[in-house]
Amino acid sequence: MTDIQLWTLVFVVITFSFYIYIAYRSRVRDTKGFYVASGGVPAPANGAAIAADWMSAASFISLAGIVAFATNGYFGSAYLMGWTGGYVLLALLLAPYLRKFGKYTVPDFVGDRYNETARLIAVIAVILISITYVAGQMAGVGIVFSRFLGVGLEWGVLIGMVIVFFYAVLGGMKGITWTQVAQYSVLIVAYLIPAFAISSTLTGNVVPQIGFGEIVSQLDAIQADLGFDSYTGALEGEALRNMFLLTVALMAGTAGLPHVIVRFYTAKNVRAARYSALWALFFIALLYVTAPAIGAFSKFNIINPDSGNGLNGVPIADTPEWYNNWADVGLISVNDVNGNGVIDLAADAVPAAEAVPGQFGELVINNDIVVLATPEISGLPAPIVGLVAAGGLAAALSTASGLLLAISSAISHDLLKSVFMPKITDKQELLAARVSMGFAIALATYLGMNPPGFAAQVVALAFGLAAATLFPVLMMGIFSKKMNRQGAVVGMLVGLASTLVYIFLYLGWFFIPGTNMLENTPDNWLFGISPLSFGTIGALLNFAAAYVTMKMTAEPPERIQELVESIRVPRGAGTAVEH
Repeated sequence: MTDIQLWTLVFVVITFSFYIYIAYRSRVRDTKGFYVASGGVPAPANGAAIAADWMSAASFISLAGIVAFATNGYFGSAYLMGWTGGYVLLALLLAPYLRKFGKYTVPDFVGDRYNETARLIAVIAVILISITYVAGQMAGVGIVFSRFLGVGLEWGVLIGMVIVFFYAVLGGMKGITWTQVAQYSVLIVAYLIPAFAISSTLTGNVVPQIGFGEIVSQLDAIQADLGFDSYTGALEGEALRNMFLLTVALMAGTAGLPHVIVRFYTAKNVRAARYSALWALFFIALLYVTAPAIGAFSKFNIINPDSGNGLNGVPIADTPEWYNNWADVGLISVNDVNGNGVIDLAADAVPAAEAVPGQFGELVINNDIVVLATPEISGLPAPIVGLVAAGGLAAALSTASGLLLAISSAISHDLLKSVFMPKITDKQELLAARVSMGFAIALATYLGMNPPGFAAQVVALAFGLAAATLFPVLMMGIFSKKMNRQGAVVGMLVGLASTLVYIFLYLGWFFIPGTNMLENTPDNWLFGISPLSFGTIGALLNFAAAYVTMKMTAEPPERIQELVESIRVPRGAGTAVEH
C-alpha cells in the first residue's frame, strides 16, 4: 500500500465512522423527523447542510476541471454563475413562500395548489431529476475509490451506497442534516488547504484568488504558443448562446431542485429559512470563488513545459507518476496520432476528425480528475492528497443522501400517503419511506456503475429537467393566483417531455449506451443548442403552454386564489404538517 492509499484509508475510515455515529445518535421514529428533521434545525447548521447537499461531486470534483479544460475559462464559468445565481432566485422567490406553506415536499405544494394530477407529474419529475443527479454523485464516488484505494469502480460505488443507506435510512432528514454539517466541514477544508498551498508554491501568494490573477496571464501566453484561443478570451456566436442558455438553465434548475427546496422545511420558521439561505450562500461561496483558481493552477502545471510534472513534450515512456496513477484507472490517456511516442499538446497535434471528447492536443483528460489530481501534480504531501479524496467522498455522499430522501419522500408521502393509501399509519409510512429509499439506492448504484457522462455533465442534465418542470410550476403557483390546474399540468408535461426527448435523442434513451438517435455534436444540435442547455427552452415552453392553456380554461376556485394570496403575505408561518 502506497503512502497516498494509506492516508486516504485513514481519512476515509475516520470520516465514515463519524458520519455513522452522527446518524445513529440522530435516528428517528416518526415521519416528521424522517422528512423534515422535526423542523428544528438552526439557521447556521441548516446553511451548512444546504451547502453540503448542493455542493455535490460536480462542484467538488468536476467544476474546476470544466473551467480549466472547456473551450476557455469563460465557458466553464457558466456553471459558477448558474449554480450560485440560482441560489439567489431560490432564496428570494421560492424558499420563504414554500416554507410558509408548511408541507413536507415540492409535490405537496403542487398537489394542494393545483390538483392530484399535477402532484403525480411533479412526483415523476422529482424522481427523474433525483435519479439523474444521483448518478453523477455515484460516478464521483467510484472515481475516488478506484484511484486512491485501488478498489474497482463497481466496488467503490457499492461501498459508498452502503454507507449512505445506513445513515439515510436510519436517520432520515435528521440524520442526513447533521451528517451533512460534518461533511461540509470535511469537504471545504479538503478543498481550501491544497488551494492555499498550491497558490503559495506557484505565485508566492497564499491567497488563491490573488494567485489566480497572476497565473491566467501566463496561461494565455502558453495557450497562444500551443495554438489555442486565449484562456481569458470572450466567447462569440454559438458558444456564447449555449453558455447563456446553460447559465439560465442552471439558475432555474437550482431554484427548482427538490432535495434543496425541502431543506427549507427543516428551518424553524420563515425568518430562519431566509437566514438559512444566507448562510448557505456564504458557505457555497467559499468553494466557488476558489474553484477557478484550482482549475487554472492545475492546467498551468499540466501544459507548462517548464513545470516539473507537466506533460507537454514528455516521452510517453517517461510520463510522471501522477499521470501513470490516473492512467491506470482509465481517466487520462494519450492519443498519439503521429506515433512519435511524445505527448504533443499543440492545437493542431490531432486532426479534428480524429479528436475525441475531452481532448487537449494529444492528451485525453477526464474533467473529474483535475481537483483530485492537483495535489499530486503540485507535489503536495500524501496526507493532503488523502484529505482531498475524503473531501470528494463527502461532497458526493452528502448530495446523494439528500437526493435519495427526495425520491423516498416522493414515493412514500406523495404517492402512497397522499394518493393511493391515505389511511396509512405513521409507522407504515415510515416503513414505506425506508423501503423505497432502499430501492432508490439500488437504482443509484447501477447508474453509478454506468454513468451517462462525467459528474458535472450528468448533474447539468438534472438541472435542465428541474428548470423545465418544477421551477415554472412553482413560480406560477406562488405569483399567479389565476394559474389553474389545467395550465400547470399541460405546462409540466410539455416542459418535461420536450426536455427528456431532446436529451435522449443525443445521449441515448434513458442514458442507455448506443441508443442515441443523433450524434451528440454541435453540427447535429437543433439550432446549435446543446442538450445541456435545453432546460432553458423547456422552461420557456412550460411557461408558454401553461399560459395558453390557462387562458382557454376556467379560473381556479376562490379558495385556491385566497391560498396563493396568503402564501405571499409576509407574516406568520405554519410548521411542516401532515395530511
